[in-house]
Amino acid sequence: MIARSINANQMIGLREFLTDSMNLVDQCGESPLLVLHDNKPAFYVLPADCWDLICASMGQGHLPVLNATLLAGSPEPIEASQPQQVRAAPVKKYVDPNPGFEKKNNFQFIAEKLLDQEWERVERGELSAGSVGIQKNRLEAHVLPFFRYVAPTQVTHVDLEGFVSRLTQHQLSSTTVSQYLVLVRKLLKVAVRSGLLKEVPEFPRIKVSTQPRSMLSLDEYRQLARTALKMSRSGIQAPPLKSTDGHRDRFWVAPRNMLLAPDMFWVIRFMVNAFVRPGDLRELKNKHVTVVRGESVYLRLNLPETKKHDKPMVSMQAAVHVYESTLRHARAQGYGGPEDFVFLPAEKDRNYALAVLGFWFKWVMREAGLSTTDEMNRPRTLYCLRHTAIMFRLLYGQGIDMLTLARNARTSVQMIERFYASSLDGEMNVAMIQSRRPGKGRKT
Repeated sequence: MIARSINANQMIGLREFLTDSMNLVDQCGESPLLVLHDNKPAFYVLPADCWDLICASMGQGHLPVLNATLLAGSPEPIEASQPQQVRAAPVKKYVDPNPGFEKKNNFQFIAEKLLDQEWERVERGELSAGSVGIQKNRLEAHVLPFFRYVAPTQVTHVDLEGFVSRLTQHQLSSTTVSQYLVLVRKLLKVAVRSGLLKEVPEFPRIKVSTQPRSMLSLDEYRQLARTALKMSRSGIQAPPLKSTDGHRDRFWVAPRNMLLAPDMFWVIRFMVNAFVRPGDLRELKNKHVTVVRGESVYLRLNLPETKKHDKPMVSMQAAVHVYESTLRHARAQGYGGPEDFVFLPAEKDRNYALAVLGFWFKWVMREAGLSTTDEMNRPRTLYCLRHTAIMFRLLYGQGIDMLTLARNARTSVQMIERFYASSLDGEMNVAMIQSRRPGKGRKT
């Protein structure tokens, strides 16, 4: 992304400039005025005093005049009998009283300053590195392209409404739009602390709509797992994703991953029985997993911190068999050490490994005859396996409370209520609805 400096203290839109151009130029004093068209620099307007300063600084005090000179109050131009010269009045060279102001008065500068502050928060343990990465991506995707030619000192509610319109045209959800506005507010607060603004302007209000997460039914989960196991054993070839020619800006699958590995079957069962996020699969190593055999049999997962949660997670008993199967397979291939990854340990690029799992998941969904979207047109990605794990506990868990479930899944009770429990209906658990407490002398 290329950032252009703006050599003006004041900016105005072309339409507004044309309505009262002379008055606006007079208000500029000895400074140029930048006129914008479609939110991009169109041209600079220089007052006469400003032009005199430029000529004086360049040593061009004498400039040839046109053949016709228009005198004030004369209805017709007066022809000059011979070339004339106009001597510029002696003026003092203009000195910017705040030479660092223009350097600071742009969004590129305050964006870099914000990211520096966020990385300091990462070093203090207040923020995750992934969160800073998301902010950087959002700055490059929409914030800086829109505000590139808008000085922070000139931002108004109208500019912010225009930014929301841009995000809406890119079909971003209300939640994402709200998160972008939070980032812009952070930038403007940096501008306030830097002395560029006195206060943050009024922001548009975005009503965030909550949609329950997509999930699989019990029958769909079983069908998906059976299909993945069958495909991994049959050696079926994946359909071509991209040609091998030309430049690739997006993910593509290497030939070695065009056959479905048994890892996909294990991932499906592991996620539904361990409540982990897809991002956890990317980082999960054998040193993070402990098999506990006692009164209960389960896996204790000491995963790296995610979303400010660092407490161990406890799996269902079925996850133990899955993990032991992956460990035997990995050791047969020369992996399985404490520092080796649990899933796809041969792939050192973990972002690529996670992308392969996502590609495999969609492939298996199609082969299983399952829709990649649910009845509300929400996408079913690898993430829906985590949602399925939580929903299965809400549906089939006996007496589990939301606080215990939320802490074990490294989320909050509010998130459980908003994104999971909100999609429950009475027909999903008729037996519980019809249940009765046993009472003395009461037939049940």
